[in-house]
Amino acid sequence: MGAVATTTIAGVMLVRRGRAKPVGSMTQLGRMAPATGVTRDAPLLRDVVPLASLDQLRFGGWDIFADDAYESALGAGVIEERDLEPVRDELRAVRPMDAVFYPGYVRRLNGTHVKRACSKAEMVESVRSDIRKFKAEHGCDRLVAIWCGSTEVFQRPSATHATVRSFERGLTEGSDDISNAQIYAWACLEERVPFANGSPNLCVDFPAALELAREHAVPVAGKDFKTGQTMLKTALAPALKARLLGIHGWYSTNILGNRDGAVLEDPGSFRAKEATKLGVLEQILEPELNPGLYGSLAHKVRIDYHPPRGDAKEAWDSIDLFGWLGYPMQIKIDFQGRDSILAAPLVLDLALLLDLAARAGLSGPQEWLSFFFKSPAAVAERRVEHSLFVQQRMLEDALRRMASRDADARVDA
Repeated sequence: MGAVATTTIAGVMLVRRGRAKPVGSMTQLGRMAPATGVTRDAPLLRDVVPLASLDQLRFGGWDIFADDAYESALGAGVIEERDLEPVRDELRAVRPMDAVFYPGYVRRLNGTHVKRACSKAEMVESVRSDIRKFKAEHGCDRLVAIWCGSTEVFQRPSATHATVRSFERGLTEGSDDISNAQIYAWACLEERVPFANGSPNLCVDFPAALELAREHAVPVAGKDFKTGQTMLKTALAPALKARLLGIHGWYSTNILGNRDGAVLEDPGSFRAKEATKLGVLEQILEPELNPGLYGSLAHKVRIDYHPPRGDAKEAWDSIDLFGWLGYPMQIKIDFQGRDSILAAPLVLDLALLLDLAARAGLSGPQEWLSFFFKSPAAVAERRVEHSLFVQQRMLEDALRRMASRDADARVDA
């Protein structure tokens, strides 16, 4: 219920009142172009596939602070007070449920609105109870969960994460291998709630969670929203590769001053973020195929917390490339973005598309949603795809298939 979540919630409320436009949202503004290419009369995506409408959405969540969505949005400082005022009462009605919080996984925060339980297994049951209660109180037919929480410390899957049985034993025994995010994800999977991980945490991308997702036929997606710097990186790198321009080095740095920036000051949390940001270039450039162009690439990522910036992030990229006859060149990028403004439409799109996936009978990792993530999930041992344009084609192809199946179903009915 922090900056990203409340920016999403307030934005949807403003859009459905006709007070704002859903800029950046594929589900609201995107068009379903035919496979042969874009045409002028391509229909809106939402008119082709049976997405839930914005009027059908109800919002809830958990937070380690008790502020309602209006107070939290004011504190985040992303949307200005004059724009929040028309939906103030709606936002005030969105109050966070008390949160799962073991502080060792997010060391720069101190939660005050937290659950108490004798074991992590009890924590899962408490979250499951919250989910059932929310669904009943709001009269919802279906639910979707999007993790918008802070970046936890870096983890690799352990023996605890290997199977459903080993993970359940870890919950009972209070294993340190099981983080806050994993508790939420496990509870959602047990309740058959589709789940997307918007952070770089180890959350739903480990064998036990994927096993449970398959058993319960739940679609999952992740991880780490691809919003700004990495979005540009996954668009520019394929262009340089297509022109067979060499790259000696790619230096990326960010400054931001929101809560996410404060959390990322911790080396453990930064390492998790660094891993997802560093992983894209090697897959795109394939240095093993072009060692003379990309075999000695130096790739560096930094994030610095600078409180005066708030949610207004600035990202710099300095690219050292070379061209004909090996002559050096440079590209400089200065992206002055707003973290939550960039992330909010992704949260909305993922909620609607995961709901669509569940209704289409899809389960397990949803590769076709890779477009939205820095470190997307892949099925089995399949190669992870990072190029933004290949990911866009995967997304569009999946939606065409679902649109075709929906049309066939309507004809049969």
